[in-house]
Amino acid sequence: MEAKYWIAVVSKVHVLKGVEGGFAQAGHGKSAPLKRMKQGDWLIYYSPKMSLSSTEKCQCFTAIGEVKDDRIYQAKMSEDFIPNRRDVEYRKCKEVSILPLIDKLVFIEDKKHWGYKFRFGILEITRGDFETILALMLE
Repeated sequence: MEAKYWIAVVSKVHVLKGVEGGFAQAGHGKSAPLKRMKQGDWLIYYSPKMSLSSTEKCQCFTAIGEVKDDRIYQAKMSEDFIPNRRDVEYRKCKEVSILPLIDKLVFIEDKKHWGYKFRFGILEITRGDFETILALMLE
């Protein structure tokens, strides 16, 4: 089965926690976005903001990794927050601004309102778009 390519929309602070711990979370800890992924799929994080509570913009692709297996599990972060996670093998990379890529990425059909595409928190992209982003992140 061929790999699929995903972008998850998560603040940079939360992305860095996932990279450090070797896991992915999406959709405020919901399992549905993670269930769409399979072992061998690739995940790129796009961070519109630095943190969830901040207005400071990031607008960068901040991490990239490969889904390690098909296991989804829960991790208790607090009494009332037990998010779902998947294990991801992250690659060493640099963050890349989305701004110079907007016109090059096929999944962004409306170049004027490009942020609209990220409103659902996770989206599947083409291999071509994945490779465009990957090439810049791994430079």
